[in-house]
Amino acid sequence: MKILLVQPAKPEKALGGEDFSIFEPLALEYLAAGVAPDHDVRILDMRLDPDLGSHLRDFRPDVAGITSYTVHVNTVNRLFQQIKAFNPETCTVVGGHHATVRPEDFYIPFIDQIISGEGVFAFREAMVRLEKNLALSEFPGAACLENGAILIHQGDKDLDLDAFLFPRRDLTAAYRQSYFSEWMRPLASIRTSKGCHFRCQFCALWKLTGGRYLTRKPECIIEELGTIQEDNVFFADDESLLDTARMGVLAGLIQESGIRKRFFLYGRSDTIAHHPDLLEQWKKAGLERVFVGLEFMKDQDLRSVRKGSTVENNEKALHILKDLGIDIWPMFMIRPEFDRKDFTDLRKYCLGLDLDFIGFSVLTPLPGTDLYDEVRDRLINTNFDYFDFFHTLLPTKLPLEDFYRELASLFKRSRSLRNQIKLMRKYRPQELSSLFKAYGKLMKRLKTLEQDYPV
Repeated sequence: MKILLVQPAKPEKALGGEDFSIFEPLALEYLAAGVAPDHDVRILDMRLDPDLGSHLRDFRPDVAGITSYTVHVNTVNRLFQQIKAFNPETCTVVGGHHATVRPEDFYIPFIDQIISGEGVFAFREAMVRLEKNLALSEFPGAACLENGAILIHQGDKDLDLDAFLFPRRDLTAAYRQSYFSEWMRPLASIRTSKGCHFRCQFCALWKLTGGRYLTRKPECIIEELGTIQEDNVFFADDESLLDTARMGVLAGLIQESGIRKRFFLYGRSDTIAHHPDLLEQWKKAGLERVFVGLEFMKDQDLRSVRKGSTVENNEKALHILKDLGIDIWPMFMIRPEFDRKDFTDLRKYCLGLDLDFIGFSVLTPLPGTDLYDEVRDRLINTNFDYFDFFHTLLPTKLPLEDFYRELASLFKRSRSLRNQIKLMRKYRPQELSSLFKAYGKLMKRLKTLEQDYPV
């Protein structure tokens, strides 16, 4: 069979996303690796190639599968409508994070199958049954919906991550030079773990594994790293450093193997603060950059979202990373109830941290999170196009116009000119033009974002 797997682009109204980073569609590459080798599988990355119609005409797929985060829901549903209009006989399959946490948003006539949970094995079985004309409803975890579609739920609690074949990176060969995160380009991705022990109120990822932290054997990771051509590698984990003993072994094996890569991963501030020796070891193994969710500048705010860390840990982690010369990608959350003093205090606090880069997002109640369940009756916007971590979904204390002007000011004034120049020096000269263009676009949109809301 001909199988077309699609990575959707963010909707036009959404901010951020591929304007500043495009990670390879690892989930689709895993799906492609999981099906029988006699299938003809293609991956279309619409963030880089938006012309779905030409691929439908040229490839004429028997199956079209699309992955979706929450911000993509409306886009994905429209894409399936386009696919069915082109050929009603094409089997349409949706999966990904949103299909897992709220599959009912895909109960539309243009979708034949919804895969909830880790999709590799379920998708493979679905393709086997489709090819043999067998009833998918008899597959364990499958249920028939009223509209005739099939919902397949596969739990993630007992996954063996080493049972997956390596992702089919050959299917994204045409795009690989365009995968990046800020100055790290081209950038490959690898999954080394899944899940998290912590119970952050704003996160749903820990729920997908029942609070378990699933890991791959370091030896398997080394083997896969040996197949990756790019010099820059992102660890596409929910949280990379939780199992510190395992990560120490992996860093040692990387050094012993002679692998020379520049790594980018997620790390909690408390893990970094309590294990400086591990970060030193990873620096020697090639760790270039760490994403650290600092979230807030006050312990009471950290406790309110059950972060499980402290401001002291945040500041100690930053100190450790600076001393090691590891680039820091810190993120703060902006509460909708922030007033002008809160914005001013955060700006001054950030200036005192002396960081080259600081990111800000608006606290967003995503479906599947405890936060969403607590505040869903207060949402002022339920359009999935706006679930982008910039559009507020909750009422703001300040008028919307003032809220977004303060947020734009945070982005512009939370770092010194010296730090901003240091950041620009990380980019190649030919990349600066696109950086300034993307940043200018973000600032312009932030200052007028209140116009996206009904009066």
